[in-house]
Amino acid sequence: MIRPSLTAPYRPFVAVMAAIATACSPADNGSSDTDPPVDPTLDPDRPAARGQGGPAVTFTADDLGGLCAHLPGNLDRDVDEIVDVDHKNLVGTYRGHLVVPWAPEYGRGGLTFWDVSDPCSPTFVGEGRSPFMRETHNITFQYLPPGDPHAGDWAAVNMGGAVAYRDLQGHGLQFWDVSDPTAPVAVSEIVLEDLFYPDAYERINLSLSWAYPYVYVAGAIHGLYIVDATDPTAPALVAHLDIPDMRIGGVFALGEVLWLTGSEQRTHALYDIRNPVDPQPILGGRFASVGGHGTDSEAPVEAYHTNVAGNLALFARKEGGGGPIVYDITDPSNPTFVGEMLYEDMGGAYVFYDEGLLFTGDSHAGHITDFRDPSNPTLVRKISFVEGEDTRDADFDTLTPYGNVAIAAVDDPGGYIDLAKGEAMAVVPWTEAPDTTAPTLLASRPADGAADVATTQALYLGFDEFVEPSLALDGIGTRLRDADGAVVPCWSTAEESRVHVRPKAPLDPGTTYTLEILEGGLTDLNGNAVPAAQTLTFTTAP
Repeated sequence: MIRPSLTAPYRPFVAVMAAIATACSPADNGSSDTDPPVDPTLDPDRPAARGQGGPAVTFTADDLGGLCAHLPGNLDRDVDEIVDVDHKNLVGTYRGHLVVPWAPEYGRGGLTFWDVSDPCSPTFVGEGRSPFMRETHNITFQYLPPGDPHAGDWAAVNMGGAVAYRDLQGHGLQFWDVSDPTAPVAVSEIVLEDLFYPDAYERINLSLSWAYPYVYVAGAIHGLYIVDATDPTAPALVAHLDIPDMRIGGVFALGEVLWLTGSEQRTHALYDIRNPVDPQPILGGRFASVGGHGTDSEAPVEAYHTNVAGNLALFARKEGGGGPIVYDITDPSNPTFVGEMLYEDMGGAYVFYDEGLLFTGDSHAGHITDFRDPSNPTLVRKISFVEGEDTRDADFDTLTPYGNVAIAAVDDPGGYIDLAKGEAMAVVPWTEAPDTTAPTLLASRPADGAADVATTQALYLGFDEFVEPSLALDGIGTRLRDADGAVVPCWSTAEESRVHVRPKAPLDPGTTYTLEILEGGLTDLNGNAVPAAQTLTFTTAP
């Protein structure tokens, strides 16, 4: 395996972009400057789905809320004598498959691909294993099309050296080739200095955000790491920043803004990444997550973990109960409270957004909350791993929306769940009909009509549900044009509901650009395509 050195040189941003521009000419885009708009569904370069897509089964009312199947990891139980085979967290979606990362905190895990078109009878597709993969709090994918020097399907996850594998010390990132879902392969690692288990919250990488080519890594008390993964087989560290008085757990690239969130902390911060390798703090962008609004108990509360939907900052409350707290970060210099839901006698873990609903793992149970009216959120459904009771001693971490089912996961059995039998992750029907609604745009950065946009920044589109990452591809799901209508070559990628579009070279100053969301291009995990084209215009700084 390729293991890049910790001493990879810092390359100034201008030099990086110059090298990128040289390597990536307009011809790489597969379109001429005068190409007329085409139906993306007919494009021969459109990545083909390799699985059956999301859940396609209609449930009855009696089916809802019950565990109908389990999704074990490490199906080859005789390899490497791994004991904690089902230390689970969230899931991802890629090319028609559900992707399950699994590993305990100390490493030795893998990725498993499933066909869940019949979600209560999931079909195993394939699995890859790595002694260096540790528990990951997100997984992000990148599709590089034919003609790219590193063409293929890639995934990035957390990496950490296990006690039994001393040939790779420390923690960092690991890149997988997932082009063949029957046999995904860990290809490369990069160790990030000062990160090492067993300091499970202080000195490990807790999450990442891949706005190609840069991966932003949350390094707890050791701050923020920025890795250039233009070549996923040879990632290189380009910047390492100290973030004062924060233990960073969540990191989210949102166009010109980077949101950093505290792990089991009350303080969170927004940074300016118009220069993507030199983040700068935004005045007014450091704020506390406050709960109990409108009551005598209003006060900052710790969030275990966080997420983003559009410009909504989502917190999973950790103290004083469970449930979500939501802020609006449209203006990163003035984050504002939107709403909250308190579930007493709980303790939050992770939060996800799906078409106006919030899905939270709240330690002892999971909750689905209707948040379409933030002033009056309501409970849609409570989920338990044990029918009729809360798993008081277990650790119900995640409840990830996946069409009309949710994927529930625990990482501590608490005497209720048998890890050896693959029971740490379960499929739970939560609504009757399969999803037939296409993704809706919640927010963009820059906003439509924005001026003085930096020539070096990425563009961000935030949708109301998970999108298929491979279809964010430049010319398939999105397209950027200059004032003359010429196509601007870009990289495009997606993680969960967030799409990143990064021009391959700095944009021209003082120029108006149009970002197109193409009709029939982007889809959700069920294949529901954006039904009509949308355009956003912005003007770069003079």
